[in-house]
Amino acid sequence: MECKDTIFSRHSVRSYSDQLISPEVIADMLEAARLAPSAQNRQPWRFIVFQNKEKIKSLAINCGLIGLSNYFIRNAPCVVIACADAAKNLKVNNQDYYLVDTAIAFQQMMLMAQSYGVGSCWLAAFSEKKLKSWLDLPKSWRIVALSPFGYPAEKQSFYSNVVKSFAGSSNRLPLSEIVRFID
Repeated sequence: MECKDTIFSRHSVRSYSDQLISPEVIADMLEAARLAPSAQNRQPWRFIVFQNKEKIKSLAINCGLIGLSNYFIRNAPCVVIACADAAKNLKVNNQDYYLVDTAIAFQQMMLMAQSYGVGSCWLAAFSEKKLKSWLDLPKSWRIVALSPFGYPAEKQSFYSNVVKSFAGSSNRLPLSEIVRFID
């Protein structure tokens, strides 16, 4: 898949087939994240990968109350939690970059997954406090996002269609509203 095709075809997937993701594809996804740019090459990202079905189900119910909206992740063959180590932060002009750097790396992981036909869904609806405690993460780590990964199901679930409608996932602003050219 060409880069343009990968980017233009990526969308949030909330219904997954039973097909497992090969270790080679997961390795490429993680390598794409590892190679992301970061402020002064600090590489603050840390990833927690779930592939065990029972552990994924447990994760789905331990995301905190707001995380119940993410209960669909229990059906994904893989879930990755993107964390940022604040100890690796670079602050420039009062801007912390460890969160930005981790977001860039996670997006690269999602694009690599998409290039293999593996869907994802960026999730922020979780209780960081509860999830961090459940995972027993170091104090300096922040949870930036999590995403299920898997091959899209042929038919989207009712839940998936409702959330897609609620989230307004297909509504994109035109370039004229987000770009300002300076001559």
